[in-house]
Amino acid sequence: MGASGLWVRTAHTALSGGLALGLFLHRTDFQKQEERGELLQPLIFVLLVLCSVLLYFKVSLMDPGFVKAEEEAKAGKSEEQSMVIAQVPTHIKMRRCGYCMVKQPMRAKHCQLCQHCVRRYDHHCPWIENCVGENNHPLFIVYLSVQLIVLLWGGHVAWSGLYFEQSWDWLQHNIFLLMSFLLIVIFTIVVLLLLMSHLYLISCNTTTWEFMSPHRISYLRHSELENPFDQGVVLNFWKFFCSCHLTTWEKIYFHRNDEPV
Repeated sequence: MGASGLWVRTAHTALSGGLALGLFLHRTDFQKQEERGELLQPLIFVLLVLCSVLLYFKVSLMDPGFVKAEEEAKAGKSEEQSMVIAQVPTHIKMRRCGYCMVKQPMRAKHCQLCQHCVRRYDHHCPWIENCVGENNHPLFIVYLSVQLIVLLWGGHVAWSGLYFEQSWDWLQHNIFLLMSFLLIVIFTIVVLLLLMSHLYLISCNTTTWEFMSPHRISYLRHSELENPFDQGVVLNFWKFFCSCHLTTWEKIYFHRNDEPV
């Protein structure tokens, strides 16, 4: 873990904990429920915050799908792991990465920040200080969904504690809650837009990188289809969330491009 990654993860944890704590220290619905002995909703909220933080660390620290060198893959691959590693047909030639010199499967891209090639590369996310790739992309979507629920609920609770008066005393006592509410609104908009855009891309079976730079990607420029990996919305979602093994995208690409148009 680099210094920047440590700083970002510490900031995320502190911000999540600080915003949640502020909702309990001010006169919000949570504080009123605690006084009445109704602890179920506050407890569920705290558990959701903890769940979002744990998901954040899981997504940010896990292998996003780094492409290993052939000799490392063969040496470190157990019999059980070999069942989930995508096998590229021998007649299909794979290009070598110009940076790390590994054989690069289709839809993989070298990340300059991680200094690795990443399978089904989507983007490098500065907030998690990690790439989003084939391994951690589904969990990234789960994290965004949980985070959105926490933010929407937190925004509602923060609003319940705000009552507006034109006085300096009111501002002094409520500045933290007001700032918390504004931050929650900003984060909610960002997370909502990010989640919606990713769900759209998943429904099309494309990635952020492919969507933004199709003219720079050889397998998209040379394809007879606009999106050679699109297999329909239902199948795209099923394979994204429910597939227990890595996908050999070369098979889908060449099969679909051989279909009559």
